Amino acid sequence: MTETSLTYPGGFAYMMERYEGRRDPFDFGPEDLPAVDVNLGVLREAIVPERAAQKGPADPNTSWVRKRRQIAEEFVGLSELAFLNAQLISNLRKRAYPAQAPALFRRIWAEEADHLLGTLNLRWLVSSVQTFADHGETAAQREAGQGLRMLFGMMKLYEFERSFGGLDPSKEHGFGKRVKTRLPLDMEPFSLLHGGLDINVIAPVWELSQKDPVIAPLAEHLLQELIAERGGVFRRLAQMRAKKARQQARK
Repeated sequence: MTETSLTYPGGFAYMMERYEGRRDPFDFGPEDLPAVDVNLGVLREAIVPERAAQKGPADPNTSWVRKRRQIAEEFVGLSELAFLNAQLISNLRKRAYPAQAPALFRRIWAEEADHLLGTLNLRWLVSSVQTFADHGETAAQREAGQGLRMLFGMMKLYEFERSFGGLDPSKEHGFGKRVKTRLPLDMEPFSLLHGGLDINVIAPVWELSQKDPVIAPLAEHLLQELIAERGGVFRRLAQMRAKKARQQARK
């Protein structure tokens, strides 16, 4: 295989350079994140004011202050605790971060999951569970986080690419235009009526997540949202399976 035939010319060296290039740590200057023993109850009741998203005359000119203002735009009117969770995630994506960040992130989810599940939108909930992949305390947290990171990442890529086909995410394909050709990596075609790959992708990750009380509520919530979602590859496959079964029953 020549380098020019690769999806990413330069191979893994290029990919790692691109990956690492997005992980430069923030410059905090004189500031820091809250201590790991910060009073979460106070943060839960406090509301993010509009000024948090506005530049103040005394604000340090650091990359972290600029990023924090950007994040704050999404959290004005919501709790300071939800805002802190987002700040921790943004830092934990980097190569380096304040020392207390991983433990504080895990503590928030151990003690305040109900509040966060009721406050955060799905995008931040997905980001939260993905953060456990690298910063979970237990093997179950890390493995479930990694499984869900891969699942949601591949769904995002696939659903984005499919959107160029002109079909609504809730609209399944018909059967008449299928091209019977080689699948990538010589994979066997999926059996629409009898295949279990769709369930086999979801069920083991859910089962694994239930072994840990910290990640379990978050994973359960997201996977419930996934199987209730009216669009997406899993719902479309279920619709196609039901249609195929009806056709078979009429024969």
